[in-house]
Amino acid sequence: MNRNYKVERLLSGETITTKEKGNSMVPLIYSNQEHVLAPLSNWEDAEVGDILYCRLAGNRHYTHLVTAKDDKRGLQISNNKGYVNGWTKTVYGKVVEVLPLK
Repeated sequence: MNRNYKVERLLSGETITTKEKGNSMVPLIYSNQEHVLAPLSNWEDAEVGDILYCRLAGNRHYTHLVTAKDDKRGLQISNNKGYVNGWTKTVYGKVVEVLPLK
């Protein structure tokens, strides 16, 4: 099983700076644009409009938008293009800052 260093660091309470490839969050976050993730372990603390680092079914991890919240299902996770990835209650971090493109 592959280690996920982001998950490990967030679960240990660290705030981290990271980046990912892909254009699904443009213009909020561009491909390889650095952003700061602060630990967030309780899905109930997230709100619609937050950008979270979370796990969906299987072992898929995303930095995506919260587009809905439901007491039973948890958080609906979507990209910024309107595609819904699914529902989760497994969250690790929240984007607290998007750094300027270099």
